[in-house]
Amino acid sequence: MTKDLSFEAAMAELETVVEQLESGNVPLEESIKLYERGDKLKKHCEKKLAEAEEKVAQITLNADGQATGTKPVEAG
Repeated sequence: MTKDLSFEAAMAELETVVEQLESGNVPLEESIKLYERGDKLKKHCEKKLAEAEEKVAQITLNADGQATGTKPVEAG
């Protein structure tokens, strides 16, 4: 299941899928399945990156530039 994969595991699997597709040695039906899996993995990785970027954007700094915590994400 894709949603349970870490970003790193999803990227590793996506790289494998791309390598298989680029090899040209995969039958058409399997290529379609690999493409669909790759699409799901790509979307999963994009979601994980967006979540990480949101967390980084919410880190608060003190006057010395040191991280002091995070602030809540504002809806909107």
